[in-house]
Formats: sequence, C-alpha cells, structure tokens
Amino acid sequence: MDNYKKDSLTLKGAIALGTGVMIGAGIFALLGQVAELSGTWFPYIFIIGAIISGFSAYSYIKVSNAYPSAGGIAMILMKAYGKTTLTAAASVLMALSMIINESLVARTFGSYTLQLFDVEKNSLWVPALGVALLIVAYIINVSGNKVIGKTSQFMAFIKIAGIIVFAIGGLWAAHFTIGDLLPVTANTNNYSAASYIGAIALSILAYKGFTTITNSGGEITKPHKNVGRSIIISLLICTIVYFLVAISVNASLTISEIVKAKDYSLAEAARPAFGNYGLYFTVGIAIVATISGVIASIFAVSRMTAMLTDMKLIPHSHFGMSGSVQKHMLLYIVVIAIALTIFFDLSRIASIGAIFYLVMDMIVHWGVFKHLRKEVNANGIILISALLLDLIVLIAFLWIKASSDIFVVIVSAIGVILVFAGEKWFLHWKENE
Repeated sequence: MDNYKKDSLTLKGAIALGTGVMIGAGIFALLGQVAELSGTWFPYIFIIGAIISGFSAYSYIKVSNAYPSAGGIAMILMKAYGKTTLTAAASVLMALSMIINESLVARTFGSYTLQLFDVEKNSLWVPALGVALLIVAYIINVSGNKVIGKTSQFMAFIKIAGIIVFAIGGLWAAHFTIGDLLPVTANTNNYSAASYIGAIALSILAYKGFTTITNSGGEITKPHKNVGRSIIISLLICTIVYFLVAISVNASLTISEIVKAKDYSLAEAARPAFGNYGLYFTVGIAIVATISGVIASIFAVSRMTAMLTDMKLIPHSHFGMSGSVQKHMLLYIVVIAIALTIFFDLSRIASIGAIFYLVMDMIVHWGVFKHLRKEVNANGIILISALLLDLIVLIAFLWIKASSDIFVVIVSAIGVILVFAGEKWFLHWKENE
C-alpha cells in the first residue's frame, strides 16, 4: 500500500475502495442508530440519505473530473479558497471525521465480536477490542503490507456478497411479501420531523466513504471519466445493499428490538432467522468488513494529513521519531482514534462525525459554487440544492442533539472552533515566519 502510481487503480479497484469504506462502517455501525430516530421508515431513510449524498457527490465529481489529483478534498478546497484558514480548517474537519469513523468502526468490531461470547453487552471488552483492532491496523500500515492492497477488491466482494446473502436469507426466513415494504404507520406519531431529518444525517454518514475515491484521483485510470463513474457506481451499490439489509432487519425484528441491540442489530436479526449458524456468519462478515475498513481508512487519513503537512496547512512535529511524515501521521491518527474509542459510545461518535462532515461538505459546495462553477462547468442549481440540503439536515440534527444529548453539541462546537482558531493562528504564524 505504500506505492501509489499513476494509472495503478482501475475502475473496479476504485469502486471496491469506495464501497469497502462505506459498507465497512455504514450498515453495521449505523443501522440501529437510524432506526432509533425514524422507526419503521428507516429503510427509506437510507434511500433519502443516498439521494442527498448524490447531490453532494456532484461537487466532488465535477472538480475531480476536471482536476484529478491525489489531493482529493484538500485539492478542491485549495482551488476554491486558496491557502486560507477556510481551506485548512475544512480539510482538518474532513480528516477528523474520517478518524471518528475509524473509532466508530472499531467499537462496532468490538460489539459484533462479543456476540460470539457470553459476556455483558456493556462490557469493557467493546472498547478493548476496538483498541486492539486499531493497534493491529497501525502495525499493518506501518509494515507496508502489500497483501492488503492486493486483496482489497476480494475483501470488498466478500463483504458485499455476504451482506446480500444475509439480507435475502433474512427476507426468506421472515416470509417476506411485497406488502411488508410498506412501513407500519401506527407509531409514526412517536417521531417528529426533526427526528426523521436527524436519522437522515446519520444515513449520510454511511455514504460519505465515496469521498475516499477523490483522494485517489491521481492513481485511477482515465481519471477524467472514472473518478465520477466510480463514485456514482459505489453510491448505487451501497444504496441497494443498505436498503436490502434494512428491509431484512425490519422484517426480522421489531423497532424496540432493533433499538435495544442498536450496536449489533444485524447479529441480533440473524438469531431468529438463521439460529447460531446465521449469527456466526453475520458476525464473521462484520469482522471482515470492520477490519478491512479500518485498515484502509487509517491509510487514507495518514496520506491525506501527510499531504496537508506538505502543503503547510497543518503543523507537524517529528517528536524525535525517524521515518516519513506519513508514518508519523499514522501514529497520531491511531492515538486519537483510540482515545475516541475508549471515551465515546457509538451514538456519540456517529453524531460528532456527522456534524463535522456536514460542516465540511457545505464549505466544499459553497467554494465550488462561488469560485469554480464556471471553471468546471457545474450546474449552480444543483450546487445550491446540495448546500441547502446539508444545512437543513445539520440544523435539525443539532436541534435533536441539543434536546437529547447536549454534550455532543458542545463537544462538536468546541471542536469546530478549535480547528478554525488553531488553523488561523498556525497560518498567521507561518506567514510571519
């Protein structure tokens, strides 16, 4: 995974990269969280999240097709705003949302793995197993294990095939009919409009892995066409997979059962449908998905932050360590992810990640609309629509969290303020230096 060269990533490889990151976190970590906020409508929430993500993807596709680069999001922001506080802060927010995603997946790994053992579900083993996964992912990345790069497509195929088998098998075991596609409307009054929009915010987080593809624009074959194609195909694949799985879980469990087991809802749904063998199968797929997702994500973030260091957008210190900047960033990233894994549960991790991502996404859309629209031949109406959709979802999500878990809003606000203030000071200091 160390050597990234021009034309080294095929269209299939780029699709595998995008779907691998999305499915590794999205369906295993977030399905229960989305169901908690939207009830029996949650399968359709994933479709709405996909539509909004499609609008968001438009900005990334237009700029990446015009200027394919390994810089990805940082390149888009640099072209839109130049070397400014806004560029640096938005890039850091994206990197932080990816690190948060790693801790989310790490805890998901712990939650699903524990289903194989007779221990308390709120056991300290969940963060302990998550930390262990992060350490193993760090060791593999530092050692530059080329096997991981060569088998990424295979692992993505295994995950997707396994999840589809689970979904179809679950529907068959639950004696699914077309009528079951209609949500149960009896309890819809229990959920407000803001709650549904909050669910959409988390579903968007399940799709944000498509941005990983933009960071590989310099390596994809025929990048002026294939960057956009791989993003669109990845989103379509994940939408189908998410919807099938959500319908299957909805047919196997009641909403109260899903919410009770929201950190490991797929494993819980496998019990009545398939018994212990189905449970082992589902947990096995979850373990493969989370392990491969964390390994790929840690590499992607270390690469992105190393590039931000080279662009003089973020500070860096060797602390006496030898090796490349990317190797140093690997360590810093894993340390932050470990801290999040230990101190935050899945719901809070997902919420903070969604807030950071939506803020960054709006900055990207405005930058493309304001400064690059004509240059990349982008449709202004689509760009503004993407911006407004993000804004509506963010406001509703903040409203929900302010009512139910103000700690998440406070932490997120402090994080955004510190990022912007820190970057403003750093860039001013570098300019004076």
